[in-house]
Order: sequence, then structure tokens, then C-alpha cells
Amino acid sequence: MDASVAAPAAPDNSIAASLSEGVKVYGKGDTAVRALDGVDISFAAGGFTAVMGPSGSGKSTLMHCMAGLDTLTSGAATIGGERLDLLKDKALTRLRRRKVGFIFQAFNLIPTLTARENIELPLRLDGESPDTAWFDEVTTRLGIAERLDHTPTELSGGQIQRVAVARALVSRPSVIFADEPTGNLDTTSGAEVLALMRAAVDDYGQTIVMVTHDPNSAKVADRVVFLFDGHIVDTLDHPTADGVFERMRALSSTTSGS
Repeated sequence: MDASVAAPAAPDNSIAASLSEGVKVYGKGDTAVRALDGVDISFAAGGFTAVMGPSGSGKSTLMHCMAGLDTLTSGAATIGGERLDLLKDKALTRLRRRKVGFIFQAFNLIPTLTARENIELPLRLDGESPDTAWFDEVTTRLGIAERLDHTPTELSGGQIQRVAVARALVSRPSVIFADEPTGNLDTTSGAEVLALMRAAVDDYGQTIVMVTHDPNSAKVADRVVFLFDGHIVDTLDHPTADGVFERMRALSSTTSGS
């Protein structure tokens, strides 16, 4: 990305998001499920982390609890140093709008709004206007500057996800949570979106936490965190697709045999 318009970055040693002794239990009694079971993890500002694990391992629960979309049964989640469990509903909503960006597999754009309106929506809801230079920088770099007056139905899948990425970036959040962001895209569009997310980290100091099942997506990250049965069981720095695949296979064999 062209860093001529630089987004403010947190200090290198700061923690963008963290979870301390995080427990999330669904249900009660014999039917209770511990989706998270005493998870401790932190995400340094300016880093790109992929979260992997089999279906039911707690990946989405981890992301939702850390982003304030769901509440922990016990433990503490923080965003930008603020504990989510200590915030009242309005304050939590305000924090999500100001400090958290979201990129979902299903895009979650409003079909009746233009691309520009969708990108600006979180800021507008908070009574703020976008920084024009930063907005232009993001939309130009994402290749959607000429499509801003179009609604989602007039855009391709790749363009729609680029709008979702722009929406997450334009408010300059402390952290972006991405849930299978390339899951509905073809290989080419998916690779382009991952490259743009990587550039957001490298060029703008953005922090990204991405849930994925795909080793080829995970290799774009700085670090991969592996979840099984609500526990963090391993991490891998500087991942490659083969390295991630081998680690997943080894962990699956170990877990199956336990």
C-alpha cells in the first residue's frame, strides 16, 4: 500500500487485544459445552494472527468473545487496554464501533446502501465523518474507488469483500477480526483480499486476527494459533502452507489418540 497517508499505529510493544483465563460455557448440567476452557492469549499491535482448528474447536467463539459480540462465562477480554466485561451496553457498543473492525465470510453489507454508504456506516452511526484522505487512500488501494456509488447487487463477490475490508479499515480500529474472510470467494479474489489484509498490517500497522480453516490463507499471517476443544494447544510463527498442514495433521492425530 502507498503509505503517503499513514494510519496512526499503536506503539510496537502495545497489546491490541487479549483474553485472560477465558471460559465460555453454553448450556447447563449434562448438556453444558465448554467452548473456551481457560484461554490465555494476547495479540500485539501491528501483528497478523490466524486462528485454526477443527469445527467445534472454539475458533468463532474466541473471536466473538474477544470482539465483544458475545460475553465470557468467566475471565476477561480487553480491546485497546479496556476490559469489555466492565463496560455497560452503550459503552461496549461505542467501543466496538471505534476500536474494532469486522470482516465476515458473508460480507454483512446492507443491500440498499451504496458501497460508500456501507463503508462509512460505522462512523456515521457514531456521529463521525470519515477522514477524506484516509478514505480515498483505502478505497483507491482496494481498487473500489470507481465503484463507490454502486450497491452490493451491482458488485462482484471480490468487490463486495473489498468493500467489507474498506469498512473495517476506514475507522482505524485497534484490531480487525476476520471470520473466514475468503470463504465465499474464488481463488483469485481470495488471494487478492489476503494480500490486501497483509498490506494493511505491513504498511499501516493494522492488527488482524483471522479465523480460517485453510493453510494457504493462514500462511499470510505472522503467527498461527491452534485451538482444539476450547484450548490453545500450539502456535506456529512464520507459517508456510505445508508447515500449517503438517501441524494440523499432527495435532489431529494427537487429539484423536488422547
